[in-house]
Amino acid sequence: MVIVRLPNWLGDTVMAVPAIRTLRNGLGDARIAVAGPWAPLLAGQGLADVLVSYPRALGGRLRSADAVRDLGPTLALVLPNSLESALAAWYWGAPRRIGFRGGGRTWLLTDPVPVPSPRRHQVDEYLLVIERLGLVAVTREPTLTVPAPDAAERGTVRGLLREAGVDGDRASGRAPRIGVHLGAAFGPSKLWPLERVVDFCRFVAKQGGVPILLGAADARDVGAAIQEAAPALSLVGRDSPTLLPSVLTEMHGIVCGDTGIAHLAAALGTPVVTLFGPTDPGLTAPRGRQVEVLTHATPCAPCFYRTCPIDHPCLRSITAEEVGARLERLLDQWP
Repeated sequence: MVIVRLPNWLGDTVMAVPAIRTLRNGLGDARIAVAGPWAPLLAGQGLADVLVSYPRALGGRLRSADAVRDLGPTLALVLPNSLESALAAWYWGAPRRIGFRGGGRTWLLTDPVPVPSPRRHQVDEYLLVIERLGLVAVTREPTLTVPAPDAAERGTVRGLLREAGVDGDRASGRAPRIGVHLGAAFGPSKLWPLERVVDFCRFVAKQGGVPILLGAADARDVGAAIQEAAPALSLVGRDSPTLLPSVLTEMHGIVCGDTGIAHLAAALGTPVVTLFGPTDPGLTAPRGRQVEVLTHATPCAPCFYRTCPIDHPCLRSITAEEVGARLERLLDQWP
């Protein structure tokens, strides 16, 4: 049994897909398990035989560690750089443990991999861990199979869209649905300023599209403020992790910051315009044929601050019209 400790975050998990696909291709009939908070996302993708949901909360994580240990892994591939993930691999009892060195955890690994300098795109760094097995990358672009049109999750999402004011499915030929994601776990510095989101929603509506706000429950107040100022519909706080792939599949296009939503949309083949400000697109831009990365050069970017200490010039300077022009490159039906 080969166990892969997945990253903790949605976007990082998606960026790990090429590494897992390379592992699946190279190990033939070997049984593969993946463990991480977003492991269920890989269900039905043909990448792993066992999916272990690995919670972030310590108590749940300890129970999951016992479940993985019971699988009897002979090889552990540790993708996160944390001490905890390497310690977990040691606890699992895997005699061979591969991961990046450093962070006080090198002694826990049997095969410590040097961290590349300069740093590479996250997709390529995860592949370095897998390539330690002598495997050659089969792809460097994350791809995931979209939920089937008759899947229960797709039906649930269509119901949520009807409640929000949108009928039909993505293929109905009606006005393009443009999802605008409002959240970022990293911090507010990744977010397009509210007034720019309002401008964009007005722009989409004027062009004959349907702007649909997306995000977790903690973005409800922001979503309500946008709806007061612009003709936007909202699914904010209405979806769930299990529904996310279906939500993104039901959209004609997505606009968001450097978040996991961008990576998931790109992997599913949904056109996505990703706005970069405080972070480096060379390290974490989503990869895919339906991706546009939009960034404005400013003297302070990339700063990697979670909260901008000044007036957020890197993202505030990006206009609704610029984002609309990038969408036009991607969409068959725009406006």
